[in-house]
Amino acid sequence: MNWNLKDIYKTKEDFEEAKQKIKDNLKNLEKYKGKLGESANNLYNCYRLYEETLEVYEKFYSYGMLTYHLDMANSNNIKLYKIVENVGTEFEKATAFITPEITRIENEKLLTFMNNEPKLERYRRELEEILKEKAHILSEKEEELLANYSEVFSSMEDTFDILTNTEFKFGKLKNADGEKVELTDSNYTYYLKDKNEEVRKQAFNLMYKKYSEFLNTIGELYITKVKSATITSKLRKYNSSLERAVDNDDATIKVYNALIEAVHRNLNVNHEFMKIKKDLLGKDEMHLYDIYVNPIEAEDDNISYEEASKQVLDALSVIGEEYVSKLKEAFENNWIDVYEKENKRSGAYSMGVYGVHPFVLTNFVNKKRDVSTIAHELGHAMHSYYSNTNQNVIDANYTIMVAEIASTTNEILLAMYQINNEKDENKKKELLYELMEMFRATFFRQAMFAEFEKIVHSKIEAGEMLTAEDLNKIYYDLNKEYFGENVVIDEQIKYEWARIPHFYTPFYVYKYATGVSAAIVIAKNILEKKPGYVEKYIDMLKQGCTKKSVELLKMVDVDLEDVATYENAIKWMKGLFLD
Repeated sequence: MNWNLKDIYKTKEDFEEAKQKIKDNLKNLEKYKGKLGESANNLYNCYRLYEETLEVYEKFYSYGMLTYHLDMANSNNIKLYKIVENVGTEFEKATAFITPEITRIENEKLLTFMNNEPKLERYRRELEEILKEKAHILSEKEEELLANYSEVFSSMEDTFDILTNTEFKFGKLKNADGEKVELTDSNYTYYLKDKNEEVRKQAFNLMYKKYSEFLNTIGELYITKVKSATITSKLRKYNSSLERAVDNDDATIKVYNALIEAVHRNLNVNHEFMKIKKDLLGKDEMHLYDIYVNPIEAEDDNISYEEASKQVLDALSVIGEEYVSKLKEAFENNWIDVYEKENKRSGAYSMGVYGVHPFVLTNFVNKKRDVSTIAHELGHAMHSYYSNTNQNVIDANYTIMVAEIASTTNEILLAMYQINNEKDENKKKELLYELMEMFRATFFRQAMFAEFEKIVHSKIEAGEMLTAEDLNKIYYDLNKEYFGENVVIDEQIKYEWARIPHFYTPFYVYKYATGVSAAIVIAKNILEKKPGYVEKYIDMLKQGCTKKSVELLKMVDVDLEDVATYENAIKWMKGLFLD
């Protein structure tokens, strides 16, 4: 039930040898500095050494981080992690010259290097990406100036985090047992799901009362962040901050607009789901603080890890024998650190260690949600496994645009398996409801956030002067439009934009909605046993970042630029509650 980190290094000496190897290689890389434009051979040798060093470094860093996360209070583990962090800083500094130096090579000369030196074919994708980015790279002095201001540009988010995470005190609410308890950002969602309406209402009011008190300050922080994004985008010769964001995501504006268009065409489906929620809750009026309650939650199950593993294996057997055999290897050969332990890192994640195998962290507490977490993280693990075993270390890292698709596909396959095999009608309804709620939160809610961002950035790029009250109105109107007439749109919700940290990473949230839409297409085709589809899916997982994300997903019949992709996902959700 614990990781076997000896799969990375069998002895302490192996770890030390890796550290020395990295340091020696970084020193050898220095001889190529200022000489990459001299010959194709120099360029190749530099990249070959960089690749070799990166492969060693990934194992080195992973070993330190994974060891630390097993016991974050252990002084030896802390020291080990500090060592790998310091080496990481050395690695970043020593390799920072490569991309800027390549950008200074004339395009024609670089293309000649690539076409005349067969060995450079291994790095063609990386070099072509640099060529593409050259149009948005400034002069050396301008880049240095922007780099010097990088801390200033990130200060809005840092200030927001400090203000809301350390200085906000939301006050106390009275829980269902009549006890006074402190409301925090961490337990807010827990109280919004409370069966007691008064508890939910207290939490909702306390949360937004605090944000309303600091609204002008937060408004100024967010508007300044948007301005810095729009100015930087303009300086880098993009038409808008949205164009810059989707370009960095390996996507297109057409993807973004197709998502918003599909949502607006089909908001009635979200409205119908709200009506179902309202009827199940038996309320004459359903407020926004009511929508997180599961009205048909069955009694908590106590699920053993063995039963959870069996459910995951059975549910994912539809992906084929090869896939399942690797999952069995993960369960049997210590890829997963399973249970909660004192000072172990909270939450769950998967880390693909190039040249070894993925490692998955969970904190299993025998709840049904834990089963879904295992399936989700093993989706990441299998994506990393296929990518790492089929690509070099540079091309193996798949883009953030596709990062959540394999994991969400696994979640959907598991949910459908559980629903189809559940004999208890109440539990079956609960599972159906949870799947629909997952889609609502991941698709409709994130699309609303994405539309809010697009409106705000567009207005500022058009020269409009916005205030916090303007942001309130934009956000409140979107809530009315997205939730429909079956929900009372409480006035306090106009402050919610002020507590969304993702807005400080412009145009990030839309990828949740595109990701779940792609996962639905994939899961549906797998479950329907479409001839040759599983093979296409596995082939897609093997590609790493060798193809553009939009083109990569076309391998599995997903076109993110097509409105129909999102409309079909919405139809799938509607089919769940019609059934």
